[in-house]
Amino acid sequence: MTVDAAVAEFRDRLDLERRLRPFEAFRYRASDAGTRAVHLDDFAAIPFLDGVSGVEHYQHRARLRARGGDSYVASTSASPGYERYCREVLGLAAVELLEVDPAGDRLAIARACMENRALLGRLGTLARRGGLVVEPFLGAEAIWDLAAAVAVATGARVRVLAPPPVTWIANDKANFEDLVTAVLGPGFLPESRRSASPEALARALLELSETGPSVALKRLRCASAMGNEVFESAALRRRGLSGALEIVRSFLERTGWEGGEDVLAVRWEQATSSPSTQWWLPPPGGGEPTLDGVYEQILAGEEGVFVGSRPSGLAPEVEERIVFQSGQVADALRRLGYVGRCSFDHLVLADGRVVFTECNGRWGGTSTPMSLVDRLYPGGRPPYQAQSFVHPELTGLTFRQLLARLGDAVHDRGSAAGRFLLYNVGPLEQFGKFDVVALGSSRAHVEELMTRELPRRLGLGA
Repeated sequence: MTVDAAVAEFRDRLDLERRLRPFEAFRYRASDAGTRAVHLDDFAAIPFLDGVSGVEHYQHRARLRARGGDSYVASTSASPGYERYCREVLGLAAVELLEVDPAGDRLAIARACMENRALLGRLGTLARRGGLVVEPFLGAEAIWDLAAAVAVATGARVRVLAPPPVTWIANDKANFEDLVTAVLGPGFLPESRRSASPEALARALLELSETGPSVALKRLRCASAMGNEVFESAALRRRGLSGALEIVRSFLERTGWEGGEDVLAVRWEQATSSPSTQWWLPPPGGGEPTLDGVYEQILAGEEGVFVGSRPSGLAPEVEERIVFQSGQVADALRRLGYVGRCSFDHLVLADGRVVFTECNGRWGGTSTPMSLVDRLYPGGRPPYQAQSFVHPELTGLTFRQLLARLGDAVHDRGSAAGRFLLYNVGPLEQFGKFDVVALGSSRAHVEELMTRELPRRLGLGA
């Protein structure tokens, strides 16, 4: 099936034309480029993120994407010294932080904006000055409700990226599987079954356990493997159907499943690498999807929880295959109406095959530092690695104290000295946790900086 035919079939099956119609007045267009933007990293639509330590501070990652004159919203204050660091050390232009009290769900900042008359008024003032683009972490329904409220109150031009009906094709694992199969045909995904029946899921796990050493259950709209659980096939078979059903029910209870929503049972593939492809999908009239990079993900634990990334060192022929496959699906998403940041996670299998695992139609842990590095190095990226750094001995440390410990190792854009970029520093004082980019001359140098130099500079030993 051609991409055109796959898109037409998918659009008709999901009744997308009708479902997109309510969003038409606010959809971002190519002519909106350059309009002042407000950035909202509202995480409320992604399950389980509220269990990540300090996740409400992640809203400040939007600061790194905001351009001069833009604004961003957060439910916490910036760490003392961080805005000065962004402006004077990183050389980023001034932006406005709009703080909002979520008064309940600390991640639901779009809804909080709508309930805060002063903040809604400030967004209206910004919109009257030549229009306003809302650039979200993820184009969930609450983001569009906020944009509509500003537009109705002001009569100003307000645009939003990523309309929800297509956002949930990208970010829902079942919808994404259907799209991949429609565009590329069978064989480009790990073998899976889906059901909303615990009994059917238990039988599916047992069937899949005959095909490989491990199987897994996956919730459909989770991030960073937090909705995944992996099981050893042989142990599962020993427990039989009743034991498998007990495992399924335990998983569903742990993940807050309320019934009705499908869950995936999958063959858990043994991979030699887990790369991601980073794309930007433009609006109609804005050209073709743009590939911004191929990255190797750094994963932890059996479930493969994301902790960092670095530019790919895969063989050129493997990269070419990944880029071609993901480019076809990216183009399909663009034609369906998706606009904005989009990445695809892949597995390179031992037999050389490349398969998709999921799509992230949102900003994330790879695209955020990638965007920052690109702003600082417009002539081309140096070798680098971005990851979360956590150590209990750092608990209680302020951002200013972190800067002092690292000293001249902190990268200064003006002098080009220093090797480390710091961001997502809000969780540092309470949890001993921050994000860092190590910039080096080679892959081996970056590894040395991250594993030896950074801990040494922080006084944590080799």
